Amino acid sequence: MTTTSRVFAPQYRIHTIASAPEKARDALRALENAFGVIPNAAATMAESPTLLGAFVSVFKAFHGGTFTSAERQALLLSNAVANASAWAVAFHSTLALKEGVAAGDVVAIREKRLPKDTRLAALSAFTRALLEKRGHVDARDVATFTEAGFRSDQVLEVIVGLATSAMANYAASVTTPPLEDAFKAQSWAP
Repeated sequence: MTTTSRVFAPQYRIHTIASAPEKARDALRALENAFGVIPNAAATMAESPTLLGAFVSVFKAFHGGTFTSAERQALLLSNAVANASAWAVAFHSTLALKEGVAAGDVVAIREKRLPKDTRLAALSAFTRALLEKRGHVDARDVATFTEAGFRSDQVLEVIVGLATSAMANYAASVTTPPLEDAFKAQSWAP
């Protein structure tokens, strides 16, 4: 007799502010204020107020940093692709286009190529190097990034973007939230 082992995957609720644990409600409100809606990935993260609170704190710090909105989205999209997070790739592709990243550059990042925009190419390459080398970038990686016009403090700021992405990408991979209609045009599979 053969036995089949089954992996149990818990179902994660798409929380609203009303259904979320009390300690997650302020964080959901903050995301709703930032996006106009509560993204499904964040709504599932609300199951853990600890995770959602940490995510929102890092999210605010990253979005209050020195990168432009387009640069932030190119970085977050590069991370989502590297982390093979289908939900996050669709989300950040949509936001990147909204923030003025050229459609061809969005496609390039989604295909693990570098964008034509020199500055976005350096940012995408550097964030991927940090991920692939687990933080152990070399002098050439940093030089390529700074030669594109980025500063040494922004080398470290990329790490904040990586932290934001890690929480959202990993949570979306675990909770598998449905993709919202607004992002379906940018759906992606690894």
